[in-house]
Order: sequence, then C-alpha cells, then structure tokens
Amino acid sequence: MVPETVVTGDAVVLDVQIAQLPVRAVGALIDLAVIMVGYIIGVLLWAATITQFDEALSAAVLIIFTLLTLIGYPVVFETATRGRSLGKIAMGLRVVSDDGGPERFRQALFRALAGFVEIWMFMGGPAVICSLVSPRGKRIGDVFAGTIVISERGPKLPPPPVMPPALAWWASSLELSALGPDQAELARQFLARAPELAPGVRDEMAYRIAIDVANRISPPPPPGVPAHYVLAAVLAERHRRELVRLRPPEPAPPYAPGPPPYPVGPPPAPGPVGPPPRSDGFVPPS
Repeated sequence: MVPETVVTGDAVVLDVQIAQLPVRAVGALIDLAVIMVGYIIGVLLWAATITQFDEALSAAVLIIFTLLTLIGYPVVFETATRGRSLGKIAMGLRVVSDDGGPERFRQALFRALAGFVEIWMFMGGPAVICSLVSPRGKRIGDVFAGTIVISERGPKLPPPPVMPPALAWWASSLELSALGPDQAELARQFLARAPELAPGVRDEMAYRIAIDVANRISPPPPPGVPAHYVLAAVLAERHRRELVRLRPPEPAPPYAPGPPPYPVGPPPAPGPVGPPPRSDGFVPPS
C-alpha cells in the first residue's frame, strides 16, 4: 500500500493507505463478474418476453436495461455503502472524497458515467494508464469526481492514547494544522514503546519529541505538565477529530414542543472553567 496524507477542510491531517492498482484491478474484476451475471439473467428474461412487444420497444428496453445495469450498479452500491461495491468489500477498499469525507451520490454518479467510457467502451485502458500516471492512483472517473480509493486493510496500529482528563480543555482548543504525519507517527511509536524503555532514556526522548510537537501546535502546553502527557493529549485529540470528520452526520431529532425539562429563571453566574493556557511552555519531568 502507498501511504498518503489527506488534509480535510478543517485542517485535520488524515493518514490513509492509497490502494494499489493490482488490488483495485481484482476488485474491479469481481464487480465485472457480478454485473455480467446480473446482465445475463436480465437478457434471458428479456428474451423470454420479447414476443410480447414489437421490435422497437424490445430494443429500447434492452438499451435501457444495459445502461441501468452498467451505471446503476456502482452508483447504488457505492451510495448505499458509502464508497464500497461488492468487489471493494471483498478487497477491503473504499472510495472517499479528496478531503477524506465519505463518497457522495454526485461523486458516485460521475465515477459510474466515466467508468462506462473508460472501462466498458475502451476495455479499461484509459483507467489503467491514468492510474499509473496519477500519484494517488486515480482513474479518470476519480479525477472528475474528486475521489480516491483507499485500503482499509492497512497494518494494524496500537490503539490511540487515552486523553488525560486534566488536559482535555487544552487539547480541545489546539490548532493542529502544522503537525505533520511524521511527527505524529514518531510520537505514537514512542508512546507505544515507552513502557519498555529505561526511565532516563524515556524521559529524555519524551522531552525532545514533545519540544518538537509543541513548536508545531498552539496554544502551548500548560506549564508543569509531563512531556508524555502532552504527547498523549495531542494524539488523542488528533484521533478524535479524524473520527468526527469521517463519521456521517446524524439526522436532527424531531422537535417536540412542550415545557422545558429544567426550571426557567435567570442564568447562573459564570464560574471558572479551568486554568488558562500559558505561553511559557512545560517543565520536563524530574
């Protein structure tokens, strides 16, 4: 798999695995086999009822059925499963937008219309050439639709670190657009191996990595926080924003008028919300 970074509209960097051409080709062959089986069954049913219609109507029905089969299959499946067809499910692939979001109906329709030309009319030649030339492995349909095909079967990673409760208020206000995937991966690997390191080596590595991370985020960490807590908070918040971005929006609940479930009165006086972040950095653990 080819590693790739995707920057969302919220300036969140997603680490994805671009699907390679051989894997996509196998998935496409599975989809082609499914389409051909469905098409043959439909043609047999059409041939069994051809005597009931005149020749022009029968030809029109066959043309419409052909287009619906070749174009409707990918549109319906990829829209219903948010970027997956039967072949992609079998090979662990998914179509997503360039910004990492789920595939939309409009994008699935553009991919299907372009696929009718580049795959069915030209036997897949333009799709293969465009995928080889594109750095993201895009075929012509992906270029027009603004999508990429990623692999969901990448190497298994350890679970993300748990957010330190005392730093949740600070992490929620972080600006992470300058934190690249290389720095995040280095911090993740360190936290995964930290229990195996000697205390002196662990503290020194945590301090150096946290200094690099702190220079790429804002606001700076609160003073006196151990370096490994800073790294855990940054990675946990980064992971949370990725999940929020990829999660489909939930429909709003229907409004039910009625009395409010709380007493109506003047709002309470505002209280302290936690210590404000300071700009003098953090103190490494002793």
